[in-house]
This record gives sequence, C-alpha cells and structure tokens, in this order.
Amino acid sequence: MTSNHRYLDKELSWLSFNQRVLQQAADKSVPLLERVRFIGIYANNIDEFYKVRVAKIKRQLLHSNGDHQPAQQLLDRIQQQSLQAQQHFDAIYCALLNEMAQRHIYLVNDLQPLAYEQQQWLQHYFHHSILPQLTLIPLTDTVDLIKRLHHHCSYLAVMITRATSIDYALVEIPTDTLPRWVLLPSTNNQYSLMLIENIIRAYINNVIDTTIDAQTTDEQLSVYAIKITRAADYELKANNHDVLHQLSHHLQQQLTAKPLRLVYQHTMPAPLLRLLADKLKLSDFDTLIASEHCQHLDDLSAFPAIGNKYLHYAPLPTINSVAFNQASNVFTAITAQDILLYYPYHSFKHMLDFVHQAALDPAVRHISINIYRLAKQSRIIDSLIMAANNGKQVTVVVELQARFDEQANIDWAQQLTAAGITVLFGVAEVKIHSKLCLITRQEQQQLVDYAHIGTGNFNEQTARIYTDFSLFTRQRAITQEVRQLFDYLANPKAKVSFNHLIVSPINARARLYALIDSEIYHAQHQRSAGITLKLNNLIDNGLIDKLYQASQHGVKIQLIIRGMCSLIAGVPHRSENITIISIVDRFLEHSRVYIFTNNGSPKVFISSADWMQRNIDRRIEVGCPILSPSLKQRIIAITKIQLADNVQARVIDPALSNRYVSRGKRPKIRSQTAIYNYLTHVEAQSQRLAHKEHQHHAK
Repeated sequence: MTSNHRYLDKELSWLSFNQRVLQQAADKSVPLLERVRFIGIYANNIDEFYKVRVAKIKRQLLHSNGDHQPAQQLLDRIQQQSLQAQQHFDAIYCALLNEMAQRHIYLVNDLQPLAYEQQQWLQHYFHHSILPQLTLIPLTDTVDLIKRLHHHCSYLAVMITRATSIDYALVEIPTDTLPRWVLLPSTNNQYSLMLIENIIRAYINNVIDTTIDAQTTDEQLSVYAIKITRAADYELKANNHDVLHQLSHHLQQQLTAKPLRLVYQHTMPAPLLRLLADKLKLSDFDTLIASEHCQHLDDLSAFPAIGNKYLHYAPLPTINSVAFNQASNVFTAITAQDILLYYPYHSFKHMLDFVHQAALDPAVRHISINIYRLAKQSRIIDSLIMAANNGKQVTVVVELQARFDEQANIDWAQQLTAAGITVLFGVAEVKIHSKLCLITRQEQQQLVDYAHIGTGNFNEQTARIYTDFSLFTRQRAITQEVRQLFDYLANPKAKVSFNHLIVSPINARARLYALIDSEIYHAQHQRSAGITLKLNNLIDNGLIDKLYQASQHGVKIQLIIRGMCSLIAGVPHRSENITIISIVDRFLEHSRVYIFTNNGSPKVFISSADWMQRNIDRRIEVGCPILSPSLKQRIIAITKIQLADNVQARVIDPALSNRYVSRGKRPKIRSQTAIYNYLTHVEAQSQRLAHKEHQHHAK
C-alpha cells in the first residue's frame, strides 16, 4: 500500500489476483485436470509478471537519480510474496500429483516406475527424437552465458564430478520443436507422461558421453532444473514513426536481454548457484527463488485431454444467434436490429461470417479493421486476403506492440502487404487497442456502413475461453464515428470529435469524469444514482479519486474487477459506498462494461478500455453506448448475475485476503453457468418469436 494508504500498489494487487488463480488449482470442486491447467496458467502469469512489471520497476530503479527507497521496498515486498506463493504453489502441485496418481495418471520423473516396454519405447524416442536436437553449453570462463542462452529455450544445469575436478554445463532443450509433455504407451487404462527435461535427466549419461570426450570413467553426474526469466519490457521513442524498425530492433535486443529472475531446484549445490548467478550477472536487485518444482510448468495450461470425462469441464456447446441464423445474410440481420454476442457463450462463427461474407459480397466496397491479437491460423486474415483478391479495398490497422505477439503481428503485416492490402501502423507512443471493424456496402444509390465494436480480439482461439461482447450495428450515430476513427488512424493530425463513442485518448477521461459527475449530481438531488463497472484492471488514480468522490456523495458503486485494483473499498468517509468482487472461473473474465444509473434511465457502454492511465491517455480505445433498449437490459441482467455470484466470486478487501463471497442461506449462483442458461433462454425465446412471425406472414 502507498504511503498515504489511498491506493493499493498495483503490483501487489496483481500478485493477489494470481493467488485467485492458484485458489482455482486448490479448489476440489473444479475437475482435477482443469485444476492442473490452472497451475499452468498461474505459472505463465508469474513469468509474464516478471518479464514486464518487475522488469519495468528495475529499469526505473537503475535509472533513478532520486530517492529509490520506495521502489526498492516494493521489490522487497514482491520478493517476499513471491517466495510465499512459491511454497503454496509447490504444496498444491504435489497434492495434484497425488490426486492424479489416484486416478491412474502419472507424471513420471525417472525410469524406475515404468514397465519394460515403456522403457524400450522411451529409449528409442530419446535417441531418435531428442538427442539429435540437444546442445551442451560448458560453463567455462570464455562463455558469455547471457548472450549464449536463447530466449525460448529451457535448460538443465549439470554438475560433472570427477576424482580431481568438477565441471559444470547447461543442456539446452529445444522446446520450440519438441513437445513438453510426452505421453508414453500406456496399459490397463493408465496414463504415464514425462516432461521432456525429465527424459533428458534420465538419459543424461548419453548426453555427456556424446558431447564431451570423457577423461575418466568415474564421472558422477548431477542434474538440476533451472528457469530463467528475461525482461520483455521496452519503450519506443516518441515522435519516431518508424514503429516497425524500432520494434524489430527491440525484439532482437530481448533475445540477449539480461535475466532478471532465476528459479532453481532447491537441492542445487551452492557453488553451482553462485556460478550461475555470476555468469547471469544477477545483482542484489534480481530475484533468486528456490523451488521444489521449477520446470516450465506454464505448459500445464495445455495439459493433454486424457482420462475420464469427469476430470474435465463438461462440454458447453456454443449458442447460435437466432438473429443471424434467421436472416439470409449478416447484413440483412444487422439491418433488422442491433445484434449483441457474448463469447464464449455465443459462437464466434458469426464474427467470422461477418468478414467472410463481406469478402464474397459483390456489394461490399471497403473493409476496415484493426487487429491486436490473432489466432495462429486466422480465418479473419484469410477472409481479408480473399476480399482484396476480389477487388475490394481493404485497410488493416496492425498494432505491432501487442505484448508477446509483436513478432506474430509483424509477420501478419508483411503477409497482408504482400496481398496488396493497405496496412497502417500506429505511432510509437500510442497503442491501438480498440476492437473495430467497418464494412461499407453499396445499397441502391448510397453507401451503407456496418460496424463491429467489441471488448475482445478477433481471435478464434481466445474467443473460446475469454468472455467478451461484440456489438454489430448499422446505426449511423455509431457507424459515422467508427468511420471517423478509422480516418483518424490513417491521419492522426486530422481533427475529430465524438459525441457517442468514448475514445481514448481523445475524450475518454473527460467523458468518464462527466458520467461520474452526473451520478453525483443525481445523488445530491435525491435522485436514483449508481455506478456499476466490470473491468480487468482499475488503477488510474484520477478515476479512482472520482469514484471516491462519488461514494462520499452517496452514490452506490459496485465493481467487478478481475485483476489489478488500486481502489480501497469500505473506508469510512471515503469509500463506504463501494464494494468490489473478482470472479475467477472456467472462462477468463475479459469484457469491460460501464453502467450509470442516470436517474432510472441507465447509460450502458461496452469498451475495450480498462481504467488504467495507459488505456485512458496513451492508447486508442473505444467505448460504445448500447442504444437498443433490449440489448441494454440484457447487459444489465448479465451484470446482475455476476454481482450475485456466491460460488466463484471473491471479495477484494484492503488486506487482499481473497476470501470468497459469503453465501449464507442463499442458493448457489455460479455466474458463468447462470449466464449460459440465461442466454440459452434468450435465444430460445427469440426462436419462438421468429417462428410465430414466420407463421403470421405465411397466413
């Protein structure tokens, strides 16, 4: 917590969020192999936390000319919490291994428990698939380990003990070309899996014998797992419009960036640990973490789908939109009414159809879209290239600075350019994070725009697990402003003004302040006032202060914050009218929703923006008002279900205790299940109404 106790440190709040993920791994009501996957999500999250957030703190600390004590104290607290979390992680992982073994799923560490046939198969697999791809790196004085280590590889540290000497080496594991988990031939409904590093550990004598001329025959080999995290934080120069060149340079630098964290097997001898720390130039500011399980367990998030059905979440078939399915094409459907989809409950196929039909439709003249993260095999890209081949004008705004997807987006940009598509990049200091698509169609004697505004990416893969809203509309009040924004992206010097859309950094802060002030005004005049927000992160001090001000005037504020939250709820005379919950469940809560009571005539927005300074002041973000009364009520109903969650919701309190919402005598409400049932009912009702209307016209 900061010195004035007005805000929680965002980094500590983030660690608390990741603890909620770890709670899922410990929750026995969650199917066993889903809990294993939550372990992997937790591990991946903590890696990204160090690569980006800790790296940024350290960079600021090293370049600070003034008092660096607060930053150092924050690092110390992060280190303390990380060590505690690692112990908790190890205990949960061990418990999961035991539970898996009880269900005949074994994560094997060595050859001892394997049957003879499995050992024979594994020996063949090692010699033919693994050994040819291994590299040994001697830890000698001449080796620059920082430059020698590859960014995406894993490593084992080996101590080679002889009668008169001890040598050290690293074994490089090419996990980009080999699977992390190897499923062995199994019998009697048993499943045996080995991590690739444990296979190498089991055959380490073969690795050393084939790469080093043995000086003696009495070598003793000891192997220890290590995990290295490099910085992935960077800043591009402002006023430099060659974003592609700058970013490519920074990505190259990351390949040899100095590590900032070393997780090592807790049994590693002190001399080897000192040698690694010295060669990696780990300073007092860097983090050394001993762990019983320090493999790259982030791959557990993609654990194989094996074993009985009850070990996994039951399949949840996606819901089809009746509005789209009943129409002859997507444009007829959107002309009839605004359409709102909520992934992953609704099928993402409707979004794919929107772009695909536009690519084929002779009446479509122009497609504009901005992309941030895409699936590896993107049907969106395929449709855009098809549209260009069909003679349509296609403009794609590619955000190159999408964290960890930078190289993928550079590749997409090159592929689109080669197809003759107009590709635009943003400027260095402003990321484009909006989720927009605009399709212009010739209809009779006029051009008509159809717009998509969403809270999530155009990504088929994440649409299966992220909750996100997609709005499809042809209302001119919205489509004209979406067109205006695309014009602005093409020419940032153009003057623009938005009356309906909330656009960062152009009008977002002023509009959000005004919406909060309006609720304060209603409360002061004894009118109905309230604010409900669903966000991933709430850490912007200016907006937090506005919410404090609203609370002090009696405005009831309900917050659903998945991740970081610096606002402190329940403080007398400041935030006693504010409550905060966080929902962590089967799907990643990713949608952003703003609801303002407005004296009984609610204003409802969906948005791509979290309430962070970067999202409000340094990114292109778009919030869109929901104009359709029925869709407005649908979002309000979904949000009420989430606020009533008493199964997967946690209270966000000043102590960051992550205690579950108390259920008392109320029936269980698991919001994600309840929302699926609600949307199924909504679509079924729409189906019945469409059927009645069809019968009426048939008469």
